[in-house]
Amino acid sequence: MAHFALIKNTIVQQVIVVGNADLTNSEGNEQEALGVAFCHSLFGTDETWIQTSYNGNFRYRYAGIGMVYNNQYDVFLLPQPYPSWTLNTETYEWDSPVPEPELTEEQKESGSYYEWNEETQEWKLTFL
Repeated sequence: MAHFALIKNTIVQQVIVVGNADLTNSEGNEQEALGVAFCHSLFGTDETWIQTSYNGNFRYRYAGIGMVYNNQYDVFLLPQPYPSWTLNTETYEWDSPVPEPELTEEQKESGSYYEWNEETQEWKLTFL
């Protein structure tokens, strides 16, 4: 089985399962292009379908609805959480301008957490 993500304006709209027989060529090799052609015929459109890996073997992570496909790096990303955050092209995670402080054991036990404040560009400790 393979998984394919429908992409519109870089945003993942849907993820479907495609059977191996629908993306395997006559030599028995899986080909993404055959899976894309299957998606086109299934839905009767020529929209953008991109294969995604359930266990993250390629395109860095499994695509989910609302995620972003970055064509430049050929990866699926979580949406950018804040305008000031930058993409780390080694981890494909979004980095805040200021590293998040570590919680103390007492803070962890109380359920406290840090929340980013975009206006002040700093982390705010939130207590439950």
